Amino acid sequence: MYPLTEDKFLFQFLGKTLLEHQLQIAAEAGISDIILVCNPHNLTRIKEIADKFPLMSIEIAVQEKPLGIANALESSAKFLNQEFMIVNPNDIFDLSAYQELLKNRQQNKSSSYVIGYRVKSYFPGGYLMVDKKGNLTGIIEKPGEGNEPSDLVNLLVHSHSDPSVLLNYISKVTSEKDDIYEKALDAMCKDGKAIRVVPYTGAWHAIKYPWNILDSVKYFLDRSESYISPTAQIAKSAVIEGKVIIGDNVRVLENAVIRGPAFVGSGTVVGNSTLIRAYSHIGANCVIGFATEIKGSYVGDGCWFHMNFIGDSVIGERCNFGAGTITANWRFDQMPISVKINGNLISTSTDKLGAFIGNDCKTGINVSIMPGTKIGPKSIIGPSVCLMEDVEPNTLVGLPSPVGLKKKVIK
Repeated sequence: MYPLTEDKFLFQFLGKTLLEHQLQIAAEAGISDIILVCNPHNLTRIKEIADKFPLMSIEIAVQEKPLGIANALESSAKFLNQEFMIVNPNDIFDLSAYQELLKNRQQNKSSSYVIGYRVKSYFPGGYLMVDKKGNLTGIIEKPGEGNEPSDLVNLLVHSHSDPSVLLNYISKVTSEKDDIYEKALDAMCKDGKAIRVVPYTGAWHAIKYPWNILDSVKYFLDRSESYISPTAQIAKSAVIEGKVIIGDNVRVLENAVIRGPAFVGSGTVVGNSTLIRAYSHIGANCVIGFATEIKGSYVGDGCWFHMNFIGDSVIGERCNFGAGTITANWRFDQMPISVKINGNLISTSTDKLGAFIGNDCKTGINVSIMPGTKIGPKSIIGPSVCLMEDVEPNTLVGLPSPVGLKKKVIK
């Protein structure tokens, strides 16, 4: 997800963290007893979110190191004394995923249940092998493109009737990879434990890469309803079209245009002659300054813009763009845009994609940022720079380097 350093489930959509949306869906499914597994870094934030759900019984377990699902279960073992479910809060799915799993649990007598989703192209996750009766016969984690044993991907919405059995298998499995939980499931089914695969055909968005944030925005906006807060101030000459959500104390100034689906967070100022286009998601307390155009982008809280174009991009919190900064979002050859992830170019399978910019970044005037470029947190891009490659965090590009910032030479 770099340069986006926030925990995935703490990204905000429509004014709520993804974790809050997940808890709300669980409540709608009739689930009221929750264990949230956190780490020391996000413990305080997660406790604050848990306090927003007083009707739920929520326990907090702390996983000291990021050692995967199996270790998360071991970290919460003291709470696991009856049938339970495991849910990945980084995946976005419909209420029907819970409903289908719970219905199958009532109709069958399997020891465990897992959700399976059919994919049309390779996804870097776990792949399920299923017999004619719908029971799991094996699971392979991240087999690599071309080596998939099936087209059925594992969604981490699982149910287990006996936690002691699962934890026992986990304790016996060894692996150098982050797949101990999956190997434990594989061992269980090979030992004759009945694990039923429940097909799921609803919406599913896995936040795996930075551009998946844009897919998530579309999911939430498509399912939202128009709303304009009574405390919002909208100029008579402003134009609001389509499904638009405007938060508390937003100011939309003269001749601004907002075309939905779109979201504008509380306290944000939408300046004169600005244009916010479909599937844009603007955070709280931003200033979308004069003549700025935002198209299909996610913007974090506290950002400031002035005479900018931001297209199909994901911008972190507290970023400040100088006048004339442009995020290019289209290649002249119309080919799909690739993004460098851990040194490898990954195709995004889309020909419209802008930049990914971490928290607390600044740009000078007339900066051009090429498609698919990533800028690390707390970096500064000097005026008139044409940025064609990724930037590490705490880096200054195009200006003399003060103490505390790395200097990047423009080639």
